[in-house]
Amino acid sequence: MRQAFIDRNRLWARLSSAVAAHGTPLPTPTMVVDLDAFDANADDLVRRAGGKPIRVASKSLRVPALMERALAHEGFHGVLAYTLREALWLHEHDVSDDIVVAYPTVDRGALADLVGSPSAAAHITLMVDDRAHLDLVDSVRASLAVPVRIAIDVDAGLWVKGQHVGPKRSPLHDVAPVVELARAVEARGGFRLVGAMTYEGQVAGLPDRVPARRARSLVVRGMKAMSLTQLEDRRRQIDEALRQVASLEFWNAGGSGSIEQSAHDHAVTEVAAGSGLLVPTLFDHYASFVPRPAAYFGLPVVRRPSPQVATVHGGGLVASGPAGDDRLPVPWAPAGLRLTGLEGAGEVQTPLSGHAATLLSIGDLVWFRHAKSGELFEHTGTAHLLAGDRIVESVPTYRGHGLAF
Repeated sequence: MRQAFIDRNRLWARLSSAVAAHGTPLPTPTMVVDLDAFDANADDLVRRAGGKPIRVASKSLRVPALMERALAHEGFHGVLAYTLREALWLHEHDVSDDIVVAYPTVDRGALADLVGSPSAAAHITLMVDDRAHLDLVDSVRASLAVPVRIAIDVDAGLWVKGQHVGPKRSPLHDVAPVVELARAVEARGGFRLVGAMTYEGQVAGLPDRVPARRARSLVVRGMKAMSLTQLEDRRRQIDEALRQVASLEFWNAGGSGSIEQSAHDHAVTEVAAGSGLLVPTLFDHYASFVPRPAAYFGLPVVRRPSPQVATVHGGGLVASGPAGDDRLPVPWAPAGLRLTGLEGAGEVQTPLSGHAATLLSIGDLVWFRHAKSGELFEHTGTAHLLAGDRIVESVPTYRGHGLAF
């Protein structure tokens, strides 16, 4: 614990000195990505993937330069996008020549752009789990001259006594409905079935070594083991059946929290990762890897309402998901700060208490960590890249490019 406090205070000095040494004043919130930690995380993800390629989950980055940096690492290939418009932009700007859209789309305008571009259609794969998704594609095109690449999203949840545990995604769970949709894709002109996907979010997205919740962590680890055993058997059966219908190019699975387990499955040909590159607070307590936080945002102290409280400007960057303390940003450096119970993280101001608050002066930067990766960069147009003790580059986020996906 003492060493962790020392490390966080060193980080405070490092980040604040880098900002102070920058040639021009940086607006706040100041978003910084530590490239040393980012690259170390990328290397660790590759090690954990055990030779299977990693598809970069763009939702967890939202900074094109960081996607390109990840893709430059040996072991990474392709992007897992979260909207079709985003995929079209990534293709147009040569970020990747292999893009899978992880979620079904009903954006008719984007679909029209896809079928109107032979190049985009050849490099972008749509996700479906219903014939209605195919109908939407057909509704925006005049001919079948441009074939559309299709992947099927298969439910990866755990079923126990009729109860479903996991993300509420695809309605396709068993072999028969998956094969039925696959045959419909293959029999329909203008489509090619090229892949399948299973996202086991109940494994990849749940921390399983939380010191303050040891009993719950044991239950989570047991649930994960049961889920992986059930899913591996079901995925094998579905994969064997699908390959009787079409020659699949890929089977995508997993996430940063389940890289090893997902990659171990013989049916899986590639894994996805994004959060593991930046490591937000929701990824701090996993048994499978040691977190190296790489993304921070700095807020300036603007008030000292009392000797025991320092108030920073802004700070209400709350993550999506079920409302709770784990979705709040965490004041990280200097160590020894905490949000107040009455105000929490506010849109305009955030008061901080704790012993470190007594040491802060007006103008000092306090560095926070966000709860979810990627969402942080919806709040800024620029990410500042730190190497060693210097900010070496400032790059646009999606917002900085004028994009809101």
